[in-house]
Amino acid sequence: MVKQTLLSLDIVQNVAADVDQYEERPQVHRCLGCHPPLADSVLRRVRSGDLFFSMEFFPPRTKAGAANLLSRFDRVKAGGALFCAITWHPACDPGGYSETSSMTIAGSAFNYCGLETMLHIAATNLTKQEALRHLRRAKHMGVRSILALRGDITPDYKPPVDGFIHAVDLVRLIRSNFGSYFTIAVGGYPAGHPEAISYEHDLQYLKEKVEAGADFVITQLFFEAHQFITFVRDCRKIGITVPIVPGILPIQSFSSLRQIVKMSQLEVPESITKAIEPIKDNDEAVQNLGIHLAVEIVKSVLDAKSAPGFHFFTLNRENGPAEICKRVGVWQSSPSRPLPWRLGDNHRRCHEQVRPIFWASRPRAYVHRTQHWDDFPNGRWGKHDSPAFGDLSDYYLFYLKSEIPPEQLRAMWLNRLESEKDVWHVFHSYVAQTPNKQGVNVSHLPWNDSELNEETIPLVKQLIDLNSRGILTINSQPNVNGTPSSDPVVGWGSPDGYVYQKAYLEFFARPEVIKALLEEVKNFPSVHYHIVDKTGEKSYTNTFKNVPIAVTWGVFPGREIIQPTVVDPVSFNVWKDEAFALWREQWGRLYNPESQSRRVLSEIENSYFLVNLVDNEFPRPCCLWSLLDKTLNESKIKLEK
Repeated sequence: MVKQTLLSLDIVQNVAADVDQYEERPQVHRCLGCHPPLADSVLRRVRSGDLFFSMEFFPPRTKAGAANLLSRFDRVKAGGALFCAITWHPACDPGGYSETSSMTIAGSAFNYCGLETMLHIAATNLTKQEALRHLRRAKHMGVRSILALRGDITPDYKPPVDGFIHAVDLVRLIRSNFGSYFTIAVGGYPAGHPEAISYEHDLQYLKEKVEAGADFVITQLFFEAHQFITFVRDCRKIGITVPIVPGILPIQSFSSLRQIVKMSQLEVPESITKAIEPIKDNDEAVQNLGIHLAVEIVKSVLDAKSAPGFHFFTLNRENGPAEICKRVGVWQSSPSRPLPWRLGDNHRRCHEQVRPIFWASRPRAYVHRTQHWDDFPNGRWGKHDSPAFGDLSDYYLFYLKSEIPPEQLRAMWLNRLESEKDVWHVFHSYVAQTPNKQGVNVSHLPWNDSELNEETIPLVKQLIDLNSRGILTINSQPNVNGTPSSDPVVGWGSPDGYVYQKAYLEFFARPEVIKALLEEVKNFPSVHYHIVDKTGEKSYTNTFKNVPIAVTWGVFPGREIIQPTVVDPVSFNVWKDEAFALWREQWGRLYNPESQSRRVLSEIENSYFLVNLVDNEFPRPCCLWSLLDKTLNESKIKLEK
């Protein structure tokens, strides 16, 4: 029904726990050729002239901040960023296992947000063995891009025994131990490094880093375009030929500007100081000025043909950089979809082409539960008999600690539930996109972590009717018959094909409704169903045993038919545990264990059935609505009797 955008802190916690155990796991063969390294992607953009952008974030100090940051990654991914970068914070155990470490945040951004991720590693205070350990962990998580830095030092700094003196030493260590596995970026300084003997000497040091194996350069921030343009020209003169990406800092507030200037030891041009002084206490005005100045820098650099793209220092606020990207035309408003579900950049999943539809609204749970598969379905789901999904013992799989506080969730899902009709009302408010009885908009449900997407809009009238009558819908898709793959709502894949969908509906319903449905569906031979209770002891289907049903497919010139979404009986039984547990672990946790609200939810969890319906007659108008209307009418009569 919807696509997931709100993030779970528990996802971050899981990455921290997962990487802690990686050295004990057997290493499987991994294809490195399907998803190109970042270095190749950058070079391809350089040759084609296709402008790109990237954004840099730092690990937050709190667990809640980590969940909030991951939601920002979602927006950056949707905007079409080539990659994001995660800074290395020595004071916060960057290579550790906590939810807020650099390593954990990078792994979460890459594996759960599907965003190409570059991990900063600062050599300061690291021994070579420590650096190798961090690099092996990054490789295990699938991260293939490193920004190799020396890091900040104090005047009395002494490197540890077997440590690093310069960033070039870290570059050499990476290349000598990992070959071409990692894309390596290094820092460049348009005004020269503050500690350099001279600007010319610093250029030679940059050349040394490139010759040691760096693939491209990301520069320190600068305030005037001519600095970067001159820097690029001087680099080319001495034989530095790799791409050079300008680092842009949109000024977001007066205080942040002072802090950045202090850390970078850069001078702010007088023209900028004079412009900010009258508005320094108005953060919104300063931010607008910062966006304007950054846009002017970007345009000047583009006019000089000096950069293939831009790297933005976001200070963990992507709104300003996003606005700049929109103004220069590189932010994607409608990004193309290679598959109906988001395809991540982890090369371990590069052949993955098929997923069960049940996790359409919870893709990160699916990614987690399948992360240790040695192989992924790449043609037909049936090639993987009884796939070994991850265990549900880790409660994070179904309990999303989103950035929304519990009191706001209770306001959406009602502070007190008197009966199951109150639950019906919440579902109704969600699909109708109207306020609940407390006057609060229901923006998501435990099974649907965002508002209705465009694909669902044509079904809203029918969904409203069903939810008001006790059919509690959690997933759906309309039937589609040969729509161009370029369609902005249901399209996916290359733009020269056609896509198809069978109408699909998934919902919870009372036992009386199920009894009537099993009778009524006999009159609808085109409909296949799976029905199961919480325990799995009561289960009904009219499909062939363990045979998946393709519910989405595409036809493209010169290719086999692609069927990326299926209804699979084996995985449905795995999904049902997760789906039923959400009643308790996400919604139920909001109330006192002895409360009436908790009893209402427990009764639904233990008595309702989970149902999925597939209408195989996709060229014809969907018959599911007629089937369920007749079912509800029949069950109502029986209940009255």
